[in-house]
Amino acid sequence: MEFRDDDLAAFAEHGATPLPAATVEGHVEHNGARIWCAAYGSGTPVILLHGGLGHSGNWGFQVPALLETGHRVILIDSRGHGRSTRDAKPYTYELMASDVLAVVDRLEIQNAAFAGWSDGACIALVLASMAPERVSGVFFFACNMDPSGTREIEPSRVLDRCFGRHSADYRALSATPDVFGAFVDAVSAMQKTEPNYTAEDLGRIRVPVAIVQSENDEFIKREHADYLARSIPGAAFILLDGVSHFAPLQRPDRFNAALTAFLAALDDETERDTQRRQ
Repeated sequence: MEFRDDDLAAFAEHGATPLPAATVEGHVEHNGARIWCAAYGSGTPVILLHGGLGHSGNWGFQVPALLETGHRVILIDSRGHGRSTRDAKPYTYELMASDVLAVVDRLEIQNAAFAGWSDGACIALVLASMAPERVSGVFFFACNMDPSGTREIEPSRVLDRCFGRHSADYRALSATPDVFGAFVDAVSAMQKTEPNYTAEDLGRIRVPVAIVQSENDEFIKREHADYLARSIPGAAFILLDGVSHFAPLQRPDRFNAALTAFLAALDDETERDTQRRQ
């Protein structure tokens, strides 16, 4: 039977399913922050980047599915999120992308696929623009690449439950558990003004990209997702029916099927490229 938590009641009470034991876990010092990371399994690497205000534990339903398909899974808590720290520098997506590169370098990963959720999706696409040689592909879920892509937020029980879970997790995981309000303000300030990628910027991206949009996304306009898919050369568009901005938690089987299919296509293309070079 398909697991469903459409109203996030289970997530609000328990969080996502717990992560398995990590193969490697620790912190990487970079540019005034200690960035938490963990690696699981072996095989072709895929790096999961969580959304704003969340942390890597939100990927609890995805990690086992990716391990089953033979991937090495790397999780990274964005600076100031989860078990990562931050200094007084304002948040920017480019700064957080540079943190990811520092982790990738420490783990000696030359090239990896990225799956990003919300802010994590933006970070992944910034990486594809900054360092395309390190990115084999981007699964871009539920994010905008310029301010016009966001919707007016309408209060809801789902959003309240998600925010409550984020608040509780922040207090449990953060090295600064008493400053959640200031943390929210700092992340929100970035989200109000960034990113600012133009169609020309998007047109220069040359890695495989899937733009993934939920039917009922609370934050991102459907027409913006269509625009991103048109503007990025060769990008695919995937619509997830019946879910919202929180699809990886609401119906993980449906989300995981789309993600693993994207990664399988990347792996097949990599194998074909290897064969052509031989």
